[in-house]
Amino acid sequence: MRLLVVEDEPHLLSSLAEALREDGYAVDEASDGEDGLAKAMMWDYNLIVLDVMMPVMDGFQVLERLRLHKKTPILMLTARHGTKDRVRGLDGGADDYLAKPYELPELLARIRALIRRSTGHAAAIVTIGDVAVDTVGHTVTRAGGLVTLTAREISLIEYLALHRGRVVTRERLYEQLFDENESSLSNLLDVYVSNVRRKLGHDLISTRRGLGYSIE
Repeated sequence: MRLLVVEDEPHLLSSLAEALREDGYAVDEASDGEDGLAKAMMWDYNLIVLDVMMPVMDGFQVLERLRLHKKTPILMLTARHGTKDRVRGLDGGADDYLAKPYELPELLARIRALIRRSTGHAAAIVTIGDVAVDTVGHTVTRAGGLVTLTAREISLIEYLALHRGRVVTRERLYEQLFDENESSLSNLLDVYVSNVRRKLGHDLISTRRGLGYSIE
């Protein structure tokens, strides 16, 4: 899963981005609204964490312009606690609103819930045959036994599981596994798919030649 964090306070931006990476997400960063809007238009993120009070272009302006083109889930953050600002954000197209200071576990839970909702999955656990993918604990079991996977392998299986029944292109999967600061080799995706198949069963992920991968 790939997220965008738009926050003008450097310490908050770096600490939140690092916490999200530790939770298994690929994360891009923007330190003002203009840069955030440009990246949000360029990439198809699973979710955007958007601060309200920013220079150049504030969060409400970013939200308004982005909603003309994209339906990306947006979680707004603000130090403002007034009802008026929350109503403005939600009525403007935000999917959720969280006031600062916030507890990190709550923020992570809201992010997971928004991503599940956007993909049509209300439950935290997605079951495919004898494989169960826990999108909260970021764990995978097979026939009841815990399977050891790397963070990238878990991200791969989570994304395909949440988009079950749909073909996901190789380009889209690259975008989900790597953020803007990483350079990836062309064969790394094949390596991750091969590893997941070896650990969870070769029939779990189907290859659609010329198109991409899917979990049927």
